[in-house]
Amino acid sequence: MKRASWLVLSAGAAAILVVWIISKRAAPPEVEFARVTRETITSTLSTNGKVEPIEWLPARAERAGVITRVLVSRGQQVGKGRPLVELDTVVASAEMAKAQAAIQEAKTQEQVLDQGGRIAERQQVEADLARARLDLEAAEKQNQGLERLVEKQAATRVELDTARQLVEQLKLRIQALEEHKAALVTGADKEIAKSRVASAESAAQIARVNVDLSIVKSPMDGTVYDFDLKPGAFVNPGDLIARVGRLDHVRVTVYVDEPDLGKVRKGEMATITWDAMPGHQWKGTVDKLPSQVIPLGTRQVGQVECIIDNPDRDLLPNSNITADIQATVAPNALAIPKEVIQRQGSDVGVLLLENDRVAWRKVSLGVSSYTKSQVLSGLNEGDAVALPTEKVIKNGSRVAPVFQ
Repeated sequence: MKRASWLVLSAGAAAILVVWIISKRAAPPEVEFARVTRETITSTLSTNGKVEPIEWLPARAERAGVITRVLVSRGQQVGKGRPLVELDTVVASAEMAKAQAAIQEAKTQEQVLDQGGRIAERQQVEADLARARLDLEAAEKQNQGLERLVEKQAATRVELDTARQLVEQLKLRIQALEEHKAALVTGADKEIAKSRVASAESAAQIARVNVDLSIVKSPMDGTVYDFDLKPGAFVNPGDLIARVGRLDHVRVTVYVDEPDLGKVRKGEMATITWDAMPGHQWKGTVDKLPSQVIPLGTRQVGQVECIIDNPDRDLLPNSNITADIQATVAPNALAIPKEVIQRQGSDVGVLLLENDRVAWRKVSLGVSSYTKSQVLSGLNEGDAVALPTEKVIKNGSRVAPVFQ
């Protein structure tokens, strides 16, 4: 009796299970649907780019040397003429001292020549001249006295001739001394002395310039960037020390793929993000469109230039950034989620809910944002379109709609 009852109960349970399974197989699958709404859709083009200052100048070494002091740091605000680095001045200072000594020596020599020659030699000639003139004066008096005595026959003609010869000899000696005095300094000597002074002053000027060039200064007001030098580094003339630029506004060169270039217009909004400062954004506008398409790796791109506000000067030159350009705005547009869009061959469409079934509906699309697409034709506001599901839903399938 108990065995019969158990068999009856088992058969009943099995029957119920079979009925439940059949009913479940017959029930339509649950599918999530989204409504077609009206909203503003902003088409955004996302790509990469690079930052550079709008205005900048390089600071370069103007002489060779070893950097002894670094006076600024990267990112620092500086004024025009602010020292950036200092080079070793030992050689330049030694050349300066040598040139100053040469100037002093040359000027002393020039002064000696202006005064008629070396003092001792000039004084000796002057003394000899004074003595010769006194001797001549005495000889002339003696000669005059002998002439009177000869007239009175108190002296001989021989004595008079001897006195006259002495006068002539003394005159010749004075003439020779005066010529020697004049020869102590010639015009050529003075020119040579002036040339030596000029040469020494020129060497001093060069040395002074080299000392001045030991300090590399900022070429403009701005922010120091592209600056990595350390004390002990050797630089040659023309080597880049740093770049200084104004960073309150920066130029961002954005690389737009060739198929998307037609979507970009001058004046459109651009938003910049940088991985180094997550969560931070910089705003600006498209300033210049590309004039050509160039290769960039495996891409063909146009270089679109944007002017970006950088009030805190924290978006640094040479940074690799992400740029979002607001290409098109469609206000009050019929909008659907992008994931509901399906393709059948060359047609684009959605699965539209009609009563308890879905029907393939071809649509024409306009602008798109990251999540939504504009519907130009094929749907009306309030229509329900199927969201993706793991189950295969075909045109005409019955569904149990679930709305978001």
